[in-house]
Amino acid sequence: MSNIYQPAGGLFGKVRRLAARAGVRRSLQTDFSAPVVSFTFDDFPRSAALNGAPMLERRGWNATWYTAMGFLGTTTHLGEMMERADIEALSARGHEIACHTYAHLDASHCDPVVFADDCERNCAELMDLGILRPRTSFAFPYGEASPGTKSALQGRYGAMRGVRHGINRKGDDLNLLKAVALDGGKAGLEKALRAVHEVDQAPGWLIFYGHDVRENPSEWGCTPDFLATVCEAVAALDLPVLTVGDTLAMISDKPLRASA
Repeated sequence: MSNIYQPAGGLFGKVRRLAARAGVRRSLQTDFSAPVVSFTFDDFPRSAALNGAPMLERRGWNATWYTAMGFLGTTTHLGEMMERADIEALSARGHEIACHTYAHLDASHCDPVVFADDCERNCAELMDLGILRPRTSFAFPYGEASPGTKSALQGRYGAMRGVRHGINRKGDDLNLLKAVALDGGKAGLEKALRAVHEVDQAPGWLIFYGHDVRENPSEWGCTPDFLATVCEAVAALDLPVLTVGDTLAMISDKPLRASA
């Protein structure tokens, strides 16, 4: 699991991802007349919990932590990974601990039954730590899905997230939600800031996803200054920040409306 992943490229990779997007869709029914922002972290590295979470908490925000329990207490190319105490502390402070499979499997190369069983193992280990609702939402490792794995999981989670760039609006797929990366250095920061201003002008659900948060980040991580700049942009526009689970609870009751 610590090996650096290289997604399939070329025509084969493109066709496979198009098939995953087109198959087994669950349409988002909400007309967003007010924006909502969610911060999510995948896997997750300790640096995100130690450096990233306090930035959000100072503004009264919580994040969704897609946790792959097979990484517990290990070190990967993302740095030191989460420990039991990190998961428990984040949950106690109101963050959402959600599922990311146990062994960080690539759904596009995995039998759907095996993939679903691995997710169940992950949920069981989280519940052993006292996490009562790990099935609120799910993120596909590497952002890779397939129609078969979407079908196997769609009855288990309120929503599932990929890594395709974009803001979610009515008609988008709850089985493969779009997201905006917190990585990529200066160019990535500019893309993230554009997304903040876009969701303010054309409301929808902007989900950020990141990995490590440290001064010398991995290719899939960002610096503390990067994350702080994104947080400042969100706060400057007074955009509401909710966990993925809280957003799902809100939109299941009624469409989001701008406050009076």
